[in-house]
Amino acid sequence: MANRWRTKSVEQSIEDTDEPDTKLRKDLTWRDLTVFGVAVVIGAGIFTVTASTTGDITGPAIWISFAIAAVTCALAALCYAEFASTLPVAGSAYTFSYATFGEFLAWVIGWNLLLELAIGAAVVSKGWSSYLGTVFGFAGGTIKLGPVNLDWGALIIVLGVSALVAAGTKMSSRVSMVITAIKVSVVILVVVVGAFYIKAANYSPFIPKPEAGHDVSGINQSVLSLLTGAHSSSYGWYGVLAGASIVFFAFIGFDIVATMAEETKEPQRDVPKGILVSLAIVTVLYVAVSVVLSGMVSYTQLKTAPGGKPANLATAFAANGIHWASEIIAIGALAGLTTVVMVLMLGQCRVLFAMARDGLLPRSLAKTGSRGTPVRITVLVAVVVAVTAAVFPITKLEEMVNVGTLFAFILVSAGVIVLRRTRPDLPRGFRAPWVPVLPIASICACVWLMVNLTALTWVRFAVWMVVGTAIYLGYGYRHSKQGRREVEEARV
Repeated sequence: MANRWRTKSVEQSIEDTDEPDTKLRKDLTWRDLTVFGVAVVIGAGIFTVTASTTGDITGPAIWISFAIAAVTCALAALCYAEFASTLPVAGSAYTFSYATFGEFLAWVIGWNLLLELAIGAAVVSKGWSSYLGTVFGFAGGTIKLGPVNLDWGALIIVLGVSALVAAGTKMSSRVSMVITAIKVSVVILVVVVGAFYIKAANYSPFIPKPEAGHDVSGINQSVLSLLTGAHSSSYGWYGVLAGASIVFFAFIGFDIVATMAEETKEPQRDVPKGILVSLAIVTVLYVAVSVVLSGMVSYTQLKTAPGGKPANLATAFAANGIHWASEIIAIGALAGLTTVVMVLMLGQCRVLFAMARDGLLPRSLAKTGSRGTPVRITVLVAVVVAVTAAVFPITKLEEMVNVGTLFAFILVSAGVIVLRRTRPDLPRGFRAPWVPVLPIASICACVWLMVNLTALTWVRFAVWMVVGTAIYLGYGYRHSKQGRREVEEARV
């Protein structure tokens, strides 16, 4: 059973990309990858999370929380960039783990990514449906069909972006570029207009004195508080750090750029550039919005009232008499969510494609069509996400996306250290600096954020992992292409 830890060499992984029936078309440049990165990271979060976190947790120091979160992501991004330039194959963290930690952990992270991306796409689709109602003036895109509330708005966006994904990554990139330009323009408009209403007094106190937070008990509290008995608090430096744990998840998605390495014309150069440039752009936009927002109104005006809805950017603009901004912000959020759904589904298709091509899932799924895209997988993903988003109430599972992403970051960061030691001879188009110090710092930052998630999230994560392990032992282990290759080599 030791060969569950069998690794798939970098050379073999690259060789497998040339199989005629499972070959992806190389259409993308670093500009396309940058568009995908910005498209998936800038969603509705910039219009909502920034305001509510400022009012309830950090105060005017919100931009420091964003800076801390950005540094954490940058550490992981540098590790992703090195891996993607060394191993330009679809699958991202799944493929990287296969080359360093072996097949079983590769399966675990791949299984984990499938859940992360599916839930992420479904949750964002529901948000898109809600904003659709805001923009066009109706109560949201749901209808009652017997015992089921069918979210037809979520159904529309999932099916629409699925058609684009099936048409090819270049087409997806072109559409994404147009929509991303719209939402970035809205963000810039918010910053420029809001800057005229900044009042220096609103930045004081910059870090408000700590206040007792709303404590929760049992499995609903964070792992950190469960282990240490610590109480939650708002404001102060602890609030700034807690805010970083929250706004970190506004950055989730840049890693999906690495899943498209196999479809990039010059991956050794373009994938690292696409990852780092997209992360730099969104960091500047996030910090700019947070500085302007906290200067437009006092943080006390952004606090969530008991039983009320959390504040958003429109709250700050309304407080300054700029009522037309709420409609513009809603349009920006709608555009933002459109590209987020598209890129999340694109990433999920590529991870599933890589796992199927390796035989850990049925290889027939990995067959590519005339456009060089895995159409069967795209249809499967579309059906799963559409049904999940249209029928099930899944908002309580959002934190599953977070734990999955952080787990992937940890394995990729550790993998850089392992591959540097085991394969120092490999050509690397990009080398992360200060190895092993930088990857270790990335791992520590991710662990810190993970222990701030609730214990209930960890229980759900463990259940999903048990299910995934059972599927691997029942199917993937016996059908693994790498396993069969090793058996044939042993016979020779």
